[in-house]
Amino acid sequence: MQDNKPNRRRITVLGAGAWGTAVAIAVAARHDVILWGRNADAMRDIGAAHENTHYLPGYPFPPALKVSADFDAAVAHTYRDADGHDGLLIAATPVAGLRPLLESLKGRPIPNLVWLCKGFEYETGLLPHQVFRDVLGEGIANGALSGPSFAQEVAKGLPCALTIASSSAGLRECVVAAVHGGTMRVYSSEDIVGVEVGGAVKNVMAIATGIADGLGLGLNARAALVTRGLAEITRLGTALGGNIETFMGLTGMGDLILTCTGDLSRNRRVGLGLAQGKALATIVTELGHVAEGVPCAKAVRELAGRLGVEMPITNGVAAVLFDGVKPQDLVTRMLARDPRDETLAPASK
Repeated sequence: MQDNKPNRRRITVLGAGAWGTAVAIAVAARHDVILWGRNADAMRDIGAAHENTHYLPGYPFPPALKVSADFDAAVAHTYRDADGHDGLLIAATPVAGLRPLLESLKGRPIPNLVWLCKGFEYETGLLPHQVFRDVLGEGIANGALSGPSFAQEVAKGLPCALTIASSSAGLRECVVAAVHGGTMRVYSSEDIVGVEVGGAVKNVMAIATGIADGLGLGLNARAALVTRGLAEITRLGTALGGNIETFMGLTGMGDLILTCTGDLSRNRRVGLGLAQGKALATIVTELGHVAEGVPCAKAVRELAGRLGVEMPITNGVAAVLFDGVKPQDLVTRMLARDPRDETLAPASK
């Protein structure tokens, strides 16, 4: 018999990659959850195996987790029901897929929507919340669910802490009610700019630390890169209107430390591959997943240039990725920089 307790939510996760699958697994024990993917054959296989053998193998689904390739039915699952209860729609696409997904949602009575992606839309330089506003405007409660989190650990049920950032108190309460519980903690923030900038730029810093580790530069160099990387993130984030305190929290320092040091980090593995002399195309193919730090490096370099924000690590990573600079030359460039006071400011050069 269906559980109709008020705290039970109807949730749909749009996107059956590793992170979307992990979130669906994590919340399905307490809520009515549908995991949607666009590939009907793949979703049929996932449903039969009750496991995402392609993107998250080895993590069986809870019995109640449903899968679907029917977009209309999956979205309608979250509509306000006859008793006035709202569901929650979770967009689990990469940044590049967010705009097309939101376009598909136009005109639908969606009560609440959050996204998991981290990055800047390359063509426009927009953060995800700006893409949302550009496509769907006002009227739908929306926000970013972000923080230091590897899909495999979340799917395994290991402890994790995330932040829901939104200007809507109701949306924040909805996400906390839906996601907070068990081994998952959820904190709230109104600083969506700071949360999104931290989540985006830390991926670029993870590529830098991967390069340094791959070149055998040592733990001292890694610590320096992580620390100065946080300074870069903070300079850009505050220039865009984020709060400095946000960058000392889960979606700033926390996410940065995890992504730069954790062996499960895709972006760190990009850096390791570059240090080994592998071509970028080869590295991305071997990963089999999106590494958001790659397109983000180019977008952030261009954005920081327009704003006059000093970001030498980001510029160096982008030079290695796109300008043919060798990883060893990046190190030489960084070491040759003039000395300066250690500070998070000023933002400009």
